[in-house]
Amino acid sequence: MRKSWDEYFLDIADVVATRSTCNKLAVGCVIVKERAIVSTGYNGSIQGHEHCTEVGCLLNEQGRCIRTIHAEQNAIIHARRNEIQGATAYVTHEPCETCSKLLNQAGVRRIVFSHPYKNERNRVFLQGVEVVHLARE
Repeated sequence: MRKSWDEYFLDIADVVATRSTCNKLAVGCVIVKERAIVSTGYNGSIQGHEHCTEVGCLLNEQGRCIRTIHAEQNAIIHARRNEIQGATAYVTHEPCETCSKLLNQAGVRRIVFSHPYKNERNRVFLQGVEVVHLARE
């Protein structure tokens, strides 16, 4: 059976996540507009800095790794603003509150993710954005 576009682009996000340099969690993001990939991003350290895979994760008080730039942030950084507006972000994991705000501010109007992330505040930051949880095995 032929995959849906959402499944197809989430599969690509899974492949993008394999470039992650965080030991704690590998996340990939693909930004798509009119069925064309605009940008991709994975979570990794700042260019030229040590990676979690080399020196370990740098965890904050909540247990989140703060050494890496998130996949969604990298995808936004590497895209042209006019290409993001009205686009869909396919992310392996539900975006955190900061990434939710950035995606919304950048003009992303739809977010599709596979793995939920418990954060009840995301609803506040994703007003006006269609959010789709596509559970997969």
